[in-house]
Amino acid sequence: MPPGAIIFDFNGTLSDDEPILCGIFRDLFAEHGKPLTAEEYYDELAGLSDPEIVRTWLGPDHPDIDAVIAERIERYRAAVADGSSVHEHVREAVRYAAERVPLAICSGAAHAEIEPVVEAAGLAACFQAIVSSDDVVHGKPDPEGYLQTLRLLGEPHGVLVFEDTEAGIASAKGAGLRVIAKRGTLEPDRLRAADELVDRIDVELIERCLS
Repeated sequence: MPPGAIIFDFNGTLSDDEPILCGIFRDLFAEHGKPLTAEEYYDELAGLSDPEIVRTWLGPDHPDIDAVIAERIERYRAAVADGSSVHEHVREAVRYAAERVPLAICSGAAHAEIEPVVEAAGLAACFQAIVSSDDVVHGKPDPEGYLQTLRLLGEPHGVLVFEDTEAGIASAKGAGLRVIAKRGTLEPDRLRAADELVDRIDVELIERCLS
């Protein structure tokens, strides 16, 4: 049975930006006296919400968590707000899907960084809902974000999720959803909880999923 809706993760899934995020967090955390290696980012932090990343690395009692997140968002927007991190084959896939089923985004990023990128990529009209870190108390891997997204979509049946990290997969699975994981951010063995692994999101994949 074809899915009644599709929900996309943002960072690393719609937007090919995990290396950019890694670089930004490494610079920020070094400035705050706790350097981060690329290996540590991908092993421990990739896929968590922005607040969870900052709390995990700098400590839950760090006095400048909000300021660090704000600076992270500003640097991210400066890097990708032109939409260049959303590849053309992904744009085509999103447009194709939007003509057939409701679409949404569920992300650990903030609205202030998601919306400019989606707008610049020409995809803003394709999504009926965007749930970000601004909208939840508990970020991924908690299922709260996906459960909220489902409510905004009207609780459709058979929803399909695209993710790229184990935290995202756990979040979607916790909401009872089918997950296709995109390889690239993490090693494939860390994505084994997904229902399927793919190398890219394109029209051919969406066509197959909707058939």
